[in-house]
Amino acid sequence: MKTLPLVTLATILSTLSLQPAIAQNQPSSETTVNPQVDYTGFLQLTEQLADYRQERLVDLKRFKRIAKQADAIILDSRSAAAFAQGHIEGAINIPFSDFTEEKLTKILGDKSRPILIYCNNNFRDDVPPIVLKRAPLALNIPTFINLYGYGYENIYELNDVTHMADPLAQWKGTPRSLTVNPFQVSQKPIEDAKRAN
Repeated sequence: MKTLPLVTLATILSTLSLQPAIAQNQPSSETTVNPQVDYTGFLQLTEQLADYRQERLVDLKRFKRIAKQADAIILDSRSAAAFAQGHIEGAINIPFSDFTEEKLTKILGDKSRPILIYCNNNFRDDVPPIVLKRAPLALNIPTFINLYGYGYENIYELNDVTHMADPLAQWKGTPRSLTVNPFQVSQKPIEDAKRAN
């Protein structure tokens, strides 16, 4: 009878001593690295671009002047559905989720050409197809970083906040109400823009 507790104790100690060896052989989700995702590299690129991006922020007048250059492209990286509902006149659409080296090269071509970008947060209307995003999540930021990361270094980002009704913006499309009840959506921002211009 007295040997049973010793056998039990030996089994327990033996099992406990194997735990570190078993744990070392198990892949840990904290230490497993996906070689196709480089968060540290993204952070480094973002930090590296901070001053450069700041220099490339332009107001709407300069944005439109640069857009008149023969090889310039206005790039809208919103969804295809949002682009179809409205966009700045002359813009082309490559949804951000479709950015690949091959697709960008095929559509944008020459990496030295001026590329002008804008997003929902450049408009204050806050109705489809340009519903505002949280400021740190504005699409301009990852679009700028990704374009640069793919080798496009002549990027300009619209810095102004305007209205779809601003004649200088040359918005193509009609804003839609956020709700079914048209009386709940204020048209004041659009009316203010029309009066200001």
